[in-house]
Formats: sequence, C-alpha cells, structure tokens
Amino acid sequence: MAKQVKSTKTVKQSKPTAKVVKPAKAVKPAAKAVKQAKQTNAKLFKRRAAAVANGVSMIHPVAVERAENAKIWDVEGKEYLDFAGGIAVLNSGHLHPKVVSAVQEQLTKVTHTCFQVVAYEPYIELCEKINELVPGKFPKKTLLVTTGSEAVENAVKIARAATGRQGVIVFDAAYHGRTMYTLAMTGKKVPYAAGMGLMPGGVYRALFPRKLHGVSVADALASVERIFKNDAEPRDIAAIVLEPVQGEGGFYAAPKEFFKGLREICDKHGIVLIADEVQTGAGRTGTFFAMEQMGVVPDLTTFAKSIAGGFPLAGVCGRAELVDSIPPGGLGGTYAGNPLSCAAALAVIDVFKEEKLLDRANKLGAKVKKALTAIQKKHPTIAEVRITGAMIAFELMDKKTHKPNAELVAKIVERAREKGLLLLSCGSYYNIMRILVPLTISDADLDKGLNIIAECFAELDKGKK
Repeated sequence: MAKQVKSTKTVKQSKPTAKVVKPAKAVKPAAKAVKQAKQTNAKLFKRRAAAVANGVSMIHPVAVERAENAKIWDVEGKEYLDFAGGIAVLNSGHLHPKVVSAVQEQLTKVTHTCFQVVAYEPYIELCEKINELVPGKFPKKTLLVTTGSEAVENAVKIARAATGRQGVIVFDAAYHGRTMYTLAMTGKKVPYAAGMGLMPGGVYRALFPRKLHGVSVADALASVERIFKNDAEPRDIAAIVLEPVQGEGGFYAAPKEFFKGLREICDKHGIVLIADEVQTGAGRTGTFFAMEQMGVVPDLTTFAKSIAGGFPLAGVCGRAELVDSIPPGGLGGTYAGNPLSCAAALAVIDVFKEEKLLDRANKLGAKVKKALTAIQKKHPTIAEVRITGAMIAFELMDKKTHKPNAELVAKIVERAREKGLLLLSCGSYYNIMRILVPLTISDADLDKGLNIIAECFAELDKGKK
C-alpha cells in the first residue's frame, strides 16, 4: 500500500491532469487498447443511444477524453474551450492541481463511512467554514448532502418543521431541481416534467422581476400578495424560495429592493426566506455568495455545483435554531458529505483565497461585458447583456417582432462548437446564451472564445444576406 501511495504522489507532482486517469500501471494497457481502436464520438454515441436512458439529454455531440482548466479534448483529440463549466460546476477549473492533490490525499485515508455512522473531520471542518462564509451575523449550522435538488428539498423540510406550515412560494422561470418536489418548484414544465403529470401541491408561483419584459419590482411583490389573497394565507406558507440570480431562467438578477420587500413580507408573517445559491454560490457572482450583494440576509441558503470543484457535494446553511428544528435522524443521506467531496471543497475555498478568484470573477465579468456590448452594437438582435460578477448571459430577440430568437441561439451554439467553443443556452424560450467560464481561465483563452462568438454573429449575418 505504501508503494502505491508513493506512486500516486509522483504522478501528481509531474502531471496534475493525469493524476486520477493513470493511478497505476494496470491502466496503461487499457488506454493503449482504446487508442488502437481509434475511438470516435460517433461510435460512443451509438453505444450511448443503445445503453443510456433517452431522457438524459445531450447538448453537444462530444465525448470528453481529458480536461485541464478551461479546455477539454474529445476522444478524437479535438480541443475545445469550455465556456459551459459543467453548468457552473467548475469555477476553479477542470482538475485544479490543489483540488486533485487534496482528493488524492483523502483517498489514502478513507473514502466512505456514512457520516451518520462514523464521523470524519473534513465534514465538520467544511461546515465550520461554510458557516463563516454564508451571510448573516447569527449562529449558523450546516447540513451536507450530495446534489442541489437534495439541498433545496432539505431547506424546505427545515422550513416546514420550523414553522409547522406546508406551503412554499417560488417564482416563474425558476429552476430548483428535478426531484418530484423540486420539479413542482421549477418553473419550466418542458422538458423537466413533460409527461409526468401533476407535481406535488402546496407550491405557489409568483412573478420574478424582469425589466426587459415589463415586470417591475412592484409587480412582482404584488403577485406575492395576490397569492395570499387568492391561494394561501400567510399562516399556511412555510417558505419563500428564490435564486438571487436566476440560472436556467436566464440570469436575471433580483434587484435589492425586491429582496428588501420579500424580507419585510417574511418578517411580518413568520415565513422562512430561502436563497437558492446552488448556481450563484462559490464565487460565480463576484462574492462567495450572491446574497452578500442583495442588502438583506436569508434565513437559509442552499449551495452545490462549484463548491467542490467538480465533485458531488451540496448543502444547506442557516439559522441554527431553524436547522435544529429537525431532530437526529431527520436529515442526512448515505453518501451525503462524502469525504472526497469534502476534501475537494476545502481545497476550493483555499484556492479562492490564494488566487483571489472573487476579484478575478469581477474582472472577467467586466471584460466580457465590454466584448459583448461591442458585438451588440453591430448585432441588435442581442436585446440585453446581463452580468453579475462572472455570471454572464445575453438575450436574443427578433429585431422586428421582438419575440425570442431561439433559432439564432441554436445556430450560434452549433457554429461555435465547430470552431472549438462550447456554449450553453437557457431561458424559458431557449433564446438566451449563458457564459460560465472557469474563473481560472487565461486571458488568452478568454479572448479566443469571445472572438469566436463575434465571428459566429458576423458569419450568420452574412449568411442571411
């Protein structure tokens, strides 16, 4: 065992990106066999079609072989710039050396006990650090789970136990997950809940403020009051849940005055305010949690995605008295707060401090905003550029009809991929482009990707002529 550990550390020091892929000599013959077989994307996706559930969607017909920081290479050897970041999971980049090193070290100690059976320090230490990072000058406690959906469901469980109420208010175009209850909270029926029938009840949907689409803060707050008047009394509502900046909904940021109004409503009626920071957390918006910018403090905060640098980890943090409303045995999960993921998360937090990634997020955002604004001047089909830190999106609408232009978005995604850039769309009408580059991306790679986006717009315009 000692020799094997020594071998792993040697690989780590010489070639970080190969650490997990080549942990021992036994892997090499298999790697050679794959190379001799000349693996292709087409062959893999033929196997995928036969073996993988149809409901698992595919954005890009690309099968990754390896990755490093802001780049990936497919099985055919083609290089891509990754502006998708695993859907906001890789703020610290692919295979950050410090994260990989921390996980390798943890691999030599323990990989699983189930924290509810036998505890381990990384879980406790991570909870201590999250308690410090989440906004709010009050005693906090943290629960670790595995996925963002679990985090949101557990936050609702805590709110229900603390208040003795059942109802939840969410907002249109919100995305909170794919489990049955979070599907009820998610404001996009197709494709996430298509054909599945009605979701669990007790979820009420208000308007999210979007100036571009004529929904003001006053309109949105009034829609909450309409729920109280028409659907459920305040004494029946356990929680109001929202994303500080909507993710799948289109990267619309909630104005400070909106959060102030919600905080007042919650305080008046004893409702728990939950900030879903699954996508906005871990530095994406230029502060470690987006709520640091919103002028009010939530009672509970959920987190996931980039917190562990690509390893599955999520959680809920908030007022200790609320979190402790549920007695022992009511929270947890077999893999919740896995030791490897905890080690990765602790390393991610260190990386943010050492590399000043919050400052980097804001600088990236400013640079991208300048580039996209320049493209917008030439191509007015870009109706709006929205940037909070490095959480970046631009919305495309038809110049004549002002209707969502999903067709152009799809063409840009496809053409950009052909040029070696991976992008994502989002929004209720798929007419919004989102950029989620690793905060560790080099300036040269960022410029290259932005130039590709500009080229795609210019070429598609010429094609119309």
